[in-house]
Amino acid sequence: MKKKILIVDDDPRNIFALKLTLKARGFRMETCTMAQEAIHILKNDPQIGLVLMDMMMPEMDGYEAVKIIRETPSISHVPVIAVTAQAMEEDRQKCIDAGAQEYVKKPIDVEELLTAIEKFA
Repeated sequence: MKKKILIVDDDPRNIFALKLTLKARGFRMETCTMAQEAIHILKNDPQIGLVLMDMMMPEMDGYEAVKIIRETPSISHVPVIAVTAQAMEEDRQKCIDAGAQEYVKKPIDVEELLTAIEKFA
C-alpha cells in the first residue's frame, strides 16, 4: 500500500488539483490549509508517510513548520517535499536548509512531483 500523503496548502484550488492527481495514482491523502494544523495531524496520524508542504502560507509559513517537524522527535522522520512558487536556486536551498528533503516548484509538473514522491515511497 502506498504511503498516506499530507497535503498542506492555503489555496483550496491547489489542494483540489493535487488530490485529483494523486488519487488517480492510488495515493491516500489528508489535507489541511494551515501549517499549525499540519503539525497536529502529523502528531496524531502515524499513517502519514510524506508531507507536501506549501512554503508560502499566512500565520506560520512552511519554512517554520518544517523546522518544527524536524525538531519534534515523534514526527522528525517524516519526509517533507517543499512545494512553492519561489523558483530561484536560492529558494530551493532555503527549503532544504529548513529541513525539506525535496523541492517542487509551482506550477507543478506532475512527472516532477511523482518522481519526488517516489524517492520516499
